[in-house]
Amino acid sequence: MLYAVLCYNSEDAVGSWSKEHHDDVMTKLAVVQDGLARAGRLGPVARLLPTTAATTVRKGRDGPLVVDGPFAETKEQLLGFYLIECASLDEALATVRDLAVANPGTGSYEIRPVSMFRPGAVAP
Repeated sequence: MLYAVLCYNSEDAVGSWSKEHHDDVMTKLAVVQDGLARAGRLGPVARLLPTTAATTVRKGRDGPLVVDGPFAETKEQLLGFYLIECASLDEALATVRDLAVANPGTGSYEIRPVSMFRPGAVAP
């Protein structure tokens, strides 16, 4: 089954990382990602730009409303995601534990099973 791993953390906390800390975390995450890729279990991995770069379309009775800027008063934001193939939720949990070890500190990972609606493809 395909699982989405949604990566949450504070944009301010992650944005304050030194270049050395950032590079160290990315190197450790690449080890986990390489293992998943070799096993044929890794789908797209993406980092989202800050919430200030986002635009929201809210559905309403009077039609869609487009809103710019940050939207919610939360301490954590959705910063990126993985799509990984796992035989079970237990396997997804084991993979996310590896990601958490590679990227210690604050934040959280949310795991959701994915039902493909339309797979598609985007060229890099």
